[in-house]
Amino acid sequence: MHLPRSRHEYLLREVELRGSVRSAEVAARLEVSEVTIRRDIRELERAGKLGRVHGGAIALRSDRGPQAAQALVGVVVPSAVAHFLDTVRGMEALAPSLRVRLVLGVSHYRSELEVQQVERLLALGATGLVLAPTTRDRSPEDLAAWLGSIPVPLVLVERRIDALTSLSELDVARTDHAHGAVLAVEHLARLGHRRVGLGVYDRTPTAPRVREGHATAVARLGLEPGPDVALSKGDEDPARLRRELADLLDRCLATGTRAVLVHTDDHAARLVETALDRGLRVPDDLAVVAYDDENAELAAVPLTTVTTPRRELGREALQLLVDRIAHDTGERDTDVRDGGEHRPPRHIELLPRLTVRASCGAVPRL
Repeated sequence: MHLPRSRHEYLLREVELRGSVRSAEVAARLEVSEVTIRRDIRELERAGKLGRVHGGAIALRSDRGPQAAQALVGVVVPSAVAHFLDTVRGMEALAPSLRVRLVLGVSHYRSELEVQQVERLLALGATGLVLAPTTRDRSPEDLAAWLGSIPVPLVLVERRIDALTSLSELDVARTDHAHGAVLAVEHLARLGHRRVGLGVYDRTPTAPRVREGHATAVARLGLEPGPDVALSKGDEDPARLRRELADLLDRCLATGTRAVLVHTDDHAARLVETALDRGLRVPDDLAVVAYDDENAELAAVPLTTVTTPRRELGREALQLLVDRIAHDTGERDTDVRDGGEHRPPRHIELLPRLTVRASCGAVPRL
């Protein structure tokens, strides 16, 4: 039989040697219940001697004392630049106040690398994961099976996968991209345009929502249908993208369409260059609204754009995950309010805003 003091000494020694311990493993070694070990860990945490995390405990760094990180959170995103860079920055800004240490993994839109990154983070002791999973080369069923096998709490970020109930029951933080497209079309309609074309980089999870919002606004406002052209990325085959942008411009001119919504702002900037090369004036001959606002202000004609709340999204995703971890491990007083019942999944959608610049013909907001 192990007395509390001996158990505490064992826990502290193991944490010092290994950096972390798992409650189940300690309970098995000491031949006591896991409930007993969790109680020991709570007592040692209150004494400032270790940090309690999902499934066990971690060491506290002496130079930071009781404010050291108490949880290791893994973040796996398709890219560490552009859209997801700001999302990660939002998580970084919030992490210290939540006593969380973030570890980043990048999948480069490859599902096999994504699985490896998750396995690496779990081996490091991640107590929860924020994921923007790759959807290009796997079915919803395969994605659901994989996510369901991950043994720690998850939050999906910037993903909306409605094909399976098991996916929709996960916690999610995302941008309402359809609303962003509605904002753009409504703005162009207020400027007098009765037909709004559409150019969309289709190989992104955002693209279907941009199309959805464009169609919703056109129908709601009673606008005439405009040209709709699918755009490629352009990096692998620049000539192909030039042809697609030329086709979009030709179809706009042929149909009398003098306004267009283009996803992304890089594609919109290239469309503006194509129009200028033909002697057209932007916005006088063609009004352009971009989607994303990553480099929109740097275009030849500064682009009016739908600005997505990337940093705010990162903060919301991390808070969702920490709340889920706390609920699952009984660490929050809110469990009393919830009566210990199952906490339902939470879907948070943030609304983008329209940033008006020169490319649409309206007076930019100062």
